[in-house]
Amino acid sequence: MKTEKIISVQNLTKMFGDFTAVKNISFDVYKGEIFGFLGANGAGKTTAMKMLIGISKPTSGSSTVAGLDVATQTEKVKKSIGYMSQRFSLYDDLTIRENINFFGGIYGLSRDQIRQKSARLIESLGLQKESKKLVKSLPLGWKQKLAFSISLLHEPKIVFLDEPTGGVDPITRRQFWELIYAEADKGTTIFVTTHYMDEAEYCDRVSIMAEGEIEALDSPKKLKKQYNTNSMDGVFLKLARNVE
Repeated sequence: MKTEKIISVQNLTKMFGDFTAVKNISFDVYKGEIFGFLGANGAGKTTAMKMLIGISKPTSGSSTVAGLDVATQTEKVKKSIGYMSQRFSLYDDLTIRENINFFGGIYGLSRDQIRQKSARLIESLGLQKESKKLVKSLPLGWKQKLAFSISLLHEPKIVFLDEPTGGVDPITRRQFWELIYAEADKGTTIFVTTHYMDEAEYCDRVSIMAEGEIEALDSPKKLKKQYNTNSMDGVFLKLARNVE
């Protein structure tokens, strides 16, 4: 059982005019944990994540990430985390090596560090022959693996992954999760949003959001027992009916 808190959220709320996208949510995430942040499109999970990584200010409530107050230490938070978005992670018109160099600079690494880490990353992914190719020439699955690896360049304590496996085939999804497991084994905390309920099974604990609120939070095993079903799909369906 992991006990060291690395994310702590208290009564976090986000309003857009009269619409409340995130409603007074509270939860903790522990060091080295794979924490699944689940919900249908529009449930509020991406809005909540944006508040945690410091790119959206909450209407009320508070949160700490890696021991830092997100509201008052935003820039330090950004340097302590990795982030990968499904929609934008890499520059298609730069080569693989150019992307690594660019993001290494953004993360504040020295030229020597970038050179060393770039060589290790390219070798670990087996992309030596492709390193000078434009990223847009890569299959989507490889783009996602590269984006994940680049988000880890500066050895962050936490990596936030927003729908990282959207649009890729099941085999590539499984391979991607093997990368996640390997990183979590090193003590890195993985905070991942997904709408694939089978991926919830891979997490240590999952939170399920609906209409801006956290409707359930526990390990997949305990949630399936609580809702008397043998799959996370079943849990999600029962929760959806309750919300309706």
